[in-house]
Amino acid sequence: MAPFNAYDTRLLRQETTAGMGAQLLLLVLLGTAVGLGLAGWLAGLVFAVVTWGLLTLALRSWTRAFGPANCVTLARMTLVGGVTALVANSFEAPPPVPVLVALTTVALVLDAVDGRVARRTGTASALGARFDMEVDAVLILVLSIHVATEMGVWVLLIGAMRYAFIAAARALPWLRGPLPPSMARKTVAALQGIVLLAVSAEILPSLVEYAALVLALALLIWSFGRDIGWLWRVAGRHTAVGS
Repeated sequence: MAPFNAYDTRLLRQETTAGMGAQLLLLVLLGTAVGLGLAGWLAGLVFAVVTWGLLTLALRSWTRAFGPANCVTLARMTLVGGVTALVANSFEAPPPVPVLVALTTVALVLDAVDGRVARRTGTASALGARFDMEVDAVLILVLSIHVATEMGVWVLLIGAMRYAFIAAARALPWLRGPLPPSMARKTVAALQGIVLLAVSAEILPSLVEYAALVLALALLIWSFGRDIGWLWRVAGRHTAVGS
């Protein structure tokens, strides 16, 4: 058993390192094709190093194969790194909208693939689900930063809400409880990316963009509010049982 685990560990390192290499290659391609300034390169490199480090840390005790679904999520993470570099670079020069939209579109499409692959191959795991969720959250945050430069700082609430929830959970342990599966939650989360992508593409009238963003934010607030209410009720029942 020990040699098998040692082999798995080496293989995991190779796969995560390959992801790091793919991220650097994408940055080079973007730098060559559209040009990246200091902000773009710095954001892209920081993203690559931080995500590679966090993923390596998360896999320290992982003894299974990385799996095809996680490989899809790793590809999505690479695309999100490219989007991050382009958004950061947009503070120095106008962003190449078609390239930004293309990378974001593929990342969102693959979001519907990794979970299906995990279920069909029997490789679904808590780590894979968390990996997928974190990649989604970063993409939404980066897109909200990009859109906020044109539509107003309030758009940042879309990208920041999950991180605010995490911060609140550190102070309120009852917020860390498990949530039941919810198609409504998944739909609302997916809608955020679609709306932010549509606004980033600059294909809609300004009034429609504004209305779509307001609706997306309202649904996100409703979704988080519903989950918080559910966790509060569960915490109250546990307290009553414990007393």
